[in-house]
Amino acid sequence: MARILITSALPYINGIKHLGNLVGSMLPSDVYARFQRQRGAEVLFICATDEHGTPAELAARAAGQNVRDYCREQYEIQKSAGDAFGLSWDHFGRSSNAPNHRLTQHFAHVLEQNGLIEERADKQVYSVDDQRFLPDRYVEGTCPHCDYEKARGDQCDNCGRLLDPTDLKDPYSSISGSHNVELRETKHLYLLQSNMQDRIAGWLETKTEFPALTVSIARKWLKEGLRDRAITRDLKWGVPVAYQGEARPGFENKVFYVWFDAPIEYIGATEEWAIANNDNWERWWRTDKGADDVKYVQVMGKDNVAFHTVSFPATILGSEEPWKTVDALKSLNWLTWYGGKFSTSENRGIFMDQALELLPPDYWRWALMANAPESDDASFTLEHFASVVNKDLADVLGNFVNRVTRFCNARFGQAVPDAGEYGAAEKALIDELDKRLAVYANHLEEMEYRKAFAELRAIWVAGNEYLQIAAPWTVIKENPEKAAAAVRCGLNLILLFAVLSRPVIPFTSDKMFAVFGVDPKWGTRWPESAGAALTTLKGGEPFTLPDVLFAKIEDEQVEAWRKQFGAE
Repeated sequence: MARILITSALPYINGIKHLGNLVGSMLPSDVYARFQRQRGAEVLFICATDEHGTPAELAARAAGQNVRDYCREQYEIQKSAGDAFGLSWDHFGRSSNAPNHRLTQHFAHVLEQNGLIEERADKQVYSVDDQRFLPDRYVEGTCPHCDYEKARGDQCDNCGRLLDPTDLKDPYSSISGSHNVELRETKHLYLLQSNMQDRIAGWLETKTEFPALTVSIARKWLKEGLRDRAITRDLKWGVPVAYQGEARPGFENKVFYVWFDAPIEYIGATEEWAIANNDNWERWWRTDKGADDVKYVQVMGKDNVAFHTVSFPATILGSEEPWKTVDALKSLNWLTWYGGKFSTSENRGIFMDQALELLPPDYWRWALMANAPESDDASFTLEHFASVVNKDLADVLGNFVNRVTRFCNARFGQAVPDAGEYGAAEKALIDELDKRLAVYANHLEEMEYRKAFAELRAIWVAGNEYLQIAAPWTVIKENPEKAAAAVRCGLNLILLFAVLSRPVIPFTSDKMFAVFGVDPKWGTRWPESAGAALTTLKGGEPFTLPDVLFAKIEDEQVEAWRKQFGAE
């Protein structure tokens, strides 16, 4: 049995995530996890909230809460939204929990022992009016590269360049808005990534399962030369700078940088899972404890790739300990809202909780994954969303299930017909499906989602085309047994579609299984062949008429949603 560890990029704690966040990491990793479980693999799918750093403190301040209470509340909100969307995490943890604290401090300790951490004195922005240092997003100003006037101290949202607060022109405090700032000296710990340049480059060359987008981003960073990165911040909320329980002298009021501790939370969350399930987390992460036979898959948006192909590997490899490193890193481009950015503050775009108030999760899951932003950024529009739902889900899949079950009920009753044998039309269908099943499974294995779900749609279409060829409503007049065989084939197709659709639209899959009173767990059986799948129902099995699987989205709904979510 294959063993596959899957980690989704951690959603940040500051508020419910939008559809772009969902399709950028959490949803594609869920689809892959579900597929691999159906193939019989032992899967561990891990995610967690990323809770440290300045954005958490700022969001808590804006909400009028202390940061610990804010993070606890937001964790429950995000977990509930993920559960409602059918994200099948084996564990959804928190980076503020004890395992991540212990592991982060451990890595810092061994990296320093190995000569890869150095204490340096820095000049950092200090707010005289706020009487504090201003790390990262506590500083805003003008980007030195593109002159965007609302750049943050860690990144410019306009040009995407990573920044340090001291890079900004005309900096000011994001706490008070005060421009009364100056540079003062403070001490920080630096991870000497420059010393790992050749090691990281050599490691990257061994990663043959990385897609082109992932490799191009990593190579760009390597070509520019790896920079040493500060891994501490002048903040109160985060992992304390301490080794073996003892605070590092001079760093009592500092914490580790969120981008140092966040990837380590993949391991921390696995330890949380192991504690909750009386299991051993090391068999997934330590190659000296059995993890050498694990395939480790990471899924994330392109803005996270550099940290996972440079910084996190520098931590893991630099420890000189037998940690498992990633084997396949699926990176995705950005989903935009009508070509622009999703924005909570400007009421632009749809967020996960809002989406579920409009329509069931499978509508969104299908539309997002069938049009995943893989080769380039993709623009989400409500018009295109409605078209995809109506054409694919309502007209193709839903229509097929409705036609077969209602015709059978009208002419044969609510039981699978047992008369008749499969003939030439069924053989041709089986031959086509066998070819398509192989292609579909291969695309899912390679995490090529657009191709995979184009193939799944083609499989649904093949079912509809078969019905047109077999035409049981016409054949029944002269050959009732041949019509009965065609209907039995169609009902078996519903079960096959339920199995194949389960990775992407699991709630609908459950409904299709329920037509025949089949336990959805049966859906973990990936079909060995179309021929075997289409003889699952032998005849005589009762079924119930399903409700319409997918209601069409009307133009009036689209227009109302455009106004509601800022698509004007």
